[in-house]
Amino acid sequence: MIARTWHGRVPAKQADAYHAYLLRTGLSEYASTPGNQGVHVFRRIEGDVAHFLLLTYWDSLDAIRAFAGPDYERARYFPEDDNYLLEREPFVTHYEALSASPSSVV
Repeated sequence: MIARTWHGRVPAKQADAYHAYLLRTGLSEYASTPGNQGVHVFRRIEGDVAHFLLLTYWDSLDAIRAFAGPDYERARYFPEDDNYLLEREPFVTHYEALSASPSSVV
């Protein structure tokens, strides 16, 4: 399994609206892409900025490519993202997921 992380920053006053937007766009598309095994959305408010970290799980790089396109290490954005994001970070990060349960950590 492969874990993919993406980070974005929005003005803190738009944090709730951005989360709702994520549910309609990226999270909806993750769920409809074969090979996606789920997503976690994390948010941290730091002063006037809300940080969002998305952690998605995928069966394979082919499944990620089905969502992100052939240049799968580049972040995928939607047209309305610029209404919220302070900048577009160009890349995502991929990890090999070695365990999925705290009880399996030794």
